[in-house]
Amino acid sequence: MAQKTWEISGEYMESCNCDYLCPCIFTNPQAAATHEHCTALMVYRIDRGRHDGVALDGLKFALVIRSGRVMADGGWVFGVVVDEAANEAQRRALSAIAGGTAGGPPQMIRDNLVSDFRGIEYRRIDFTMDGLKRAAGIPGVLAFAIEGVASRNRSGEPFYIDNTAHPANRRLALARSSRTEVQGFGLDLALAGKGNNGHFAPFAWAA
Repeated sequence: MAQKTWEISGEYMESCNCDYLCPCIFTNPQAAATHEHCTALMVYRIDRGRHDGVALDGLKFALVIRSGRVMADGGWVFGVVVDEAANEAQRRALSAIAGGTAGGPPQMIRDNLVSDFRGIEYRRIDFTMDGLKRAAGIPGVLAFAIEGVASRNRSGEPFYIDNTAHPANRRLALARSSRTEVQGFGLDLALAGKGNNGHFAPFAWAA
């Protein structure tokens, strides 16, 4: 077995502009989005990570995506934000991973689905978790707040969808958004109080 050059794991959260529940998530993603474009904002917090000996623990990154009506058709706009708290070696490592040049899910996305790569920016990334609530913010780029859709079994857990083809995890919590905004990478979206789609899950990637 080939030796891994990098591995990262932690927590992920997402909001997109599709109505809840996003049709992409249960159609692999073959169904049309609920609007002209699907704009998805994915933010990742690395709890444990390394790349060729460079520690990545505690850093964050974000993927900003806009597809057409059917995500599987490709033609995506794709932008990346890397945590400005990273030092020079960490920036190089995390830029390679998140930017899709070091293998793993981001490279699969970039090689197969992206037609318009809009680069990598280095900014502060805020990532908060409080029970079923999640929120992310990157000044000048994006902000969103989501809350897991609580199951009525009184477990305190949200509903989940399992065995998906999502790059973050096969099992995702279902959530609704109270706010979804993006201003970066030439995109412009502002939704408030729409209850649009969201997800969160742990993630683990390696290559």
